[in-house]
Amino acid sequence: MVATTDAYTYIGVFAEVINEGLPRGVFTVIGDRSSRTIQSRINLTYTLLYTQSILGLLLSVIFCSAASSFASSFVPPETRDASLTYIRISSFSTLFSAINAAVGAATRALDRPDIPLAINSVATFVNIILDLALISTVRAPGLNPTANTQAGIRLACDGCGALAGVLYFIFTSKKSLSTTPVSMKLATKPNFIALKQLVRAGVFTFVESAVRNALYLWLISNIVSMGNTYATAWGVFNTIRWGLIMVPVQALEASAVTFVGHKWGAWRGRVGREVRMAKAGWMDIWKIVQPAIKSFFIVFWIEILLFIILAYTGGVRSFAYYLSNSETAAEVTEMMWKMDLWGVFGG
Repeated sequence: MVATTDAYTYIGVFAEVINEGLPRGVFTVIGDRSSRTIQSRINLTYTLLYTQSILGLLLSVIFCSAASSFASSFVPPETRDASLTYIRISSFSTLFSAINAAVGAATRALDRPDIPLAINSVATFVNIILDLALISTVRAPGLNPTANTQAGIRLACDGCGALAGVLYFIFTSKKSLSTTPVSMKLATKPNFIALKQLVRAGVFTFVESAVRNALYLWLISNIVSMGNTYATAWGVFNTIRWGLIMVPVQALEASAVTFVGHKWGAWRGRVGREVRMAKAGWMDIWKIVQPAIKSFFIVFWIEILLFIILAYTGGVRSFAYYLSNSETAAEVTEMMWKMDLWGVFGG
């Protein structure tokens, strides 16, 4: 079942390509508070939200329609037939993931980190309630939860989080525009010029993400072809890595890119918007990327410390056994962990 539920993670890898494209570029566009008005930044945010929603819905429909093909590549043969319904349910998490990525990145660039916090808080609260009611040991009598139940719960959590984020953003954007002469209708209407600006800022991150995740999915498909034990071990390995190691990485990354975007906007404002092809000197670049450099050193030492503790105290093996209930899978997970020195530098 671990190999089956990992299908959700692999769907998320596909979604990551669109979530790391336009949303990653917003920090130099929406985050430019020095030379852009609040109306322009909010309009860019709505344009991003509409675009991501369309892309997310398109991917969801494709995954749902091609569930059999997806299972043949990313689910071991032993559980392939039983995984189709799980994949179809999980496919629509791509839509909510795209919305969450758009709202989260844009509102951080707008200096509203409370909105991403609200998204995660609502999703976590709904998850706790549904887990207790449907799949925990104190669940309602007569219920027999399956992997599909877990997929439905996760989809509900993602959907509630996305809805909370969108509603909260609409409320705050109305409040921000209430003191300006621009109407809410005009500011929330997506336009092609805003989309061009977002594409120009996000095209490089999109290409980088597409190449990186294509290589990652190729690796996954080869691991899955090795059998259920290796597929389970890889899923457990990623659960530990993303659940523990990458939490401080993602938190620092979100903060760093916001501050880098603000510093870039401040530099662009000093140069002047009338300069079309502005060039930054080395000292300007150094000042702009300082938040990223500080985050790098903090993350590097955190990663090294956690890696050593988990690898050489038996922590990763014990945790892997707890997650998989398989001694063989736990051994393979421990081997993967000790070989994952590249993961430290990847973080």
